[in-house]
Amino acid sequence: MSPSIDANGGASARNSGRFAGVYSEVQTSRLNHSLPLPSVLKSPFKIVEGPPSSAAGNPGEIAKLFPNLFGQPSAMLVPSESALPSDQKLKIGVVLSGGQAPGGHNVISGIFDYLQNHVKGSTLYGFKGGPAGIMKCKYVELDSEFIYPYRNQGGFDMICSGRDKIETPEQFKQAEETAVKLDLDGLFVIGGDDSNTNACLLAENFRCGACQFC
Repeated sequence: MSPSIDANGGASARNSGRFAGVYSEVQTSRLNHSLPLPSVLKSPFKIVEGPPSSAAGNPGEIAKLFPNLFGQPSAMLVPSESALPSDQKLKIGVVLSGGQAPGGHNVISGIFDYLQNHVKGSTLYGFKGGPAGIMKCKYVELDSEFIYPYRNQGGFDMICSGRDKIETPEQFKQAEETAVKLDLDGLFVIGGDDSNTNACLLAENFRCGACQFC
């Protein structure tokens, strides 16, 4: 069954933009290739808080720019005998940001697989067209059928990317409204250094607003 799209209040459903039936032999072999996981992700783990976070340089200036984030405990994943509660369900958002780069589709696939295997019943939302999709609440609910043709494939076209920045008070408010509307537990910004800056600004503003996941 095709995933549904909700764009600014609702839109018609559509299929994934790729068709594995026309793939080359190389693409097909990559499509079904199983990638190795980091050892900590192969078994149950827990999150342990570490020492306060800091900065590689100019910590005083960084603390002024990010007063809500600076000094928060660092986080480490360590093996654990118990998994997450079986009744826990998460709502996670993903967005591709900036220019195309290898691995973007596999980041989304990996998040989806983890939720399917360890947090059953969870929902993964893909924001369309980069950060603008967050501001406009334009998204697609990702499922196995939608994701499959993109596994181990290049490009950023699963949900498409964009170079928009979320930087004005109005834009931060729009992003927060989207997060609250979808009741998100987390948001992954997938991109490079500039995208990481945007993610940090989002987290700083989310933390002092109505969002509960930062």
